[in-house]
Amino acid sequence: MKFTQSRYLCDMSNAKVWMSAFRLRTLPLSLSCVFTGSAFISYSPQVGWILLLIGVTTIFLQILSNLANDYGDFQNGADTEARVGPKRTVQSGAISPASMKKAMTVFAALSFISGCGILLWLGYQLGWIYSLIFLALGIFSIWAAIRYTSGDNPYGYRGLGDLYVFLFFGLVGVLGTAYIHLLKLDWKMLLPAFAMGLLATAVLNLNNMRDINTDKATGKITIPVRLGASRAKTYHLILFMIAWGCIGATLILLTTHWSNWLVLAILPLHVLHLKKVFQIHESQQLDPELKKIAFSAFAIALIFLITPI
Repeated sequence: MKFTQSRYLCDMSNAKVWMSAFRLRTLPLSLSCVFTGSAFISYSPQVGWILLLIGVTTIFLQILSNLANDYGDFQNGADTEARVGPKRTVQSGAISPASMKKAMTVFAALSFISGCGILLWLGYQLGWIYSLIFLALGIFSIWAAIRYTSGDNPYGYRGLGDLYVFLFFGLVGVLGTAYIHLLKLDWKMLLPAFAMGLLATAVLNLNNMRDINTDKATGKITIPVRLGASRAKTYHLILFMIAWGCIGATLILLTTHWSNWLVLAILPLHVLHLKKVFQIHESQQLDPELKKIAFSAFAIALIFLITPI
């Protein structure tokens, strides 16, 4: 497809267009793993600035991923006029591919710079070998954010998006944050890490269930495309069942105060969500459910943060 300058009247000048490209509604879900990982330690000024630094880095990475997703789905032809979800900025002509690539570069740099603060902290506390390990992890995170749907042979087009979301929103996000705070880990921390990773995967699965028809038509092979709509719903149910099993085990094995059990208030919301998902037959009707799951996962993480595990 050829582009002309007139097609991008909003390009690089309209803040509202860029806010749309950033997809701010995804940020609470990305912070869920950070809040959960920070729930293992009582608040102090030191905890506060470390949490802020990790949170800022996570936000930059999430925005980078969103921009790369916007660009990559356009680049690979997955965004069409038939798309059910919110309009993408590159596909709609609001932002040019060149400007989107520049924005991706900016947020990749911001992610790296803010992450360097974490590396300095680890190097001071444990030695530079640990900083190098986290540096490699940070570079891999930037790579994963970009390569989800952009570039040649992106992993999101091969049904691997769920695995990467589980790893980064669960194991890496929760355990990495906990380790930066505590400088040690306990195997029991895997329980909330699994829970957050599975809930984030459920959000992605719901998104892919919504887009199943256009993804299938454009060759984007997601888990719902592989399984079909009916089995994708069963997969969705399994994700929630295991996630809540991990949350229950967290409450029994890790929590020390009754206030942690307030997370159970979210369970009826998820039961209602699952009931609705199984009742829906038109994929576009799934879109309103996305923010419900994203914000409920954030609420669980926030409860854990406010009432430390």
